[in-house]
Amino acid sequence: MALFGRKKEQEVTVQTAARNLQAAFGLSLMKDSGGRLCERKLYKALKDTVPLIDGALKKIVRLVGGFRIRCADKELEQEINAFLGSVRVNACGTGAESFLSAYLEELLTYGTAVGEIVTDSAAKNIAALYNASLDDVELSAGSSPFDLKITVRGESGERTEVRYPALVLCSVLMPESGCIYGTSVLKGLPLMGDILMKIYHAVGTNWDRVGNVRFAVSYHPADSERSFSKDRAKQIASEWSKAMTSPEPRDFVTVGDVSIKVIGAENQIPDSEVPVRQILEQILAKLGIPPFMLGLSWSSTERMSSQQADILTSELEYYRRILNGTIRRICDVWLRLRGTKADYEVVWDNINLQDEVELARARLYNAQAEQLEVKEA
Repeated sequence: MALFGRKKEQEVTVQTAARNLQAAFGLSLMKDSGGRLCERKLYKALKDTVPLIDGALKKIVRLVGGFRIRCADKELEQEINAFLGSVRVNACGTGAESFLSAYLEELLTYGTAVGEIVTDSAAKNIAALYNASLDDVELSAGSSPFDLKITVRGESGERTEVRYPALVLCSVLMPESGCIYGTSVLKGLPLMGDILMKIYHAVGTNWDRVGNVRFAVSYHPADSERSFSKDRAKQIASEWSKAMTSPEPRDFVTVGDVSIKVIGAENQIPDSEVPVRQILEQILAKLGIPPFMLGLSWSSTERMSSQQADILTSELEYYRRILNGTIRRICDVWLRLRGTKADYEVVWDNINLQDEVELARARLYNAQAEQLEVKEA
């Protein structure tokens, strides 16, 4: 396994890093592990509570699309694409795209994603791809801020460093300066989600009170009935209860001064459309998803929808560039295990049919421009 041993690099002195690297990077990250765990639980609860956020993240993952490897050697290209389409993923998955879908969703949700390339016992082939849980993996800096140390939790809770870090895949999203971990796209949304859930809970409570009709039956006895008003009130209550619990419509008949009113009939449920829309606008602005893609029929022109789609395309291209590094790591290990080396490139599918139309129109315009240049020459 010397092939995957840690490569000895020339020591680099970083002028902008703290001098006490163990205290600045290692110890501080170990102390903050509890805070990161709480943050991950908060983001997971936010996804489970607000369906819009969970749907938007999954839609981003689906819109990123598929990919294939292209290289000069067509036979090698066919073999590597066959491997990427059939490699085992976790316990039930198949194909590198299945691995990348879970990898990207974890990256978007928590800002950091960790996976592993699992080889067979002889270390001659890639047996599977594994999506690691961030609760089991700890990232910290070693003797240099460029030296990433990956530790896992043991059976008794102790932390041990992985033996072959070259087989571990790690990606971070928009990391802050001097920080190893990335930033979740959900950062700043827990407050919006809390307010949104309060509004929905209040709406549900109000509908439970006002929509599910309750009645107030009042009995006003006359002076001649005051001596037996208590018995009369019990009789009215009993007959009213029978009329309300009857499976079939039943009349309620009584004598005397009895009034029946609907509780809450004079109240109106507050209009929640404006505050809910303002909160959803904040959420969608953070996630970068156009409203019409999530079924929100907000007023927008065709031109505005086209611009929103272009912005979404740029967001997806950004996520693709992050995943390119992970894909190349997997392909490089596969090539090294085969004892070969080749130049290749990752080719992504076009995001939608509109891209195909725009590309065809661009080629047409370029061909027309070249034809005019030739005529003028």
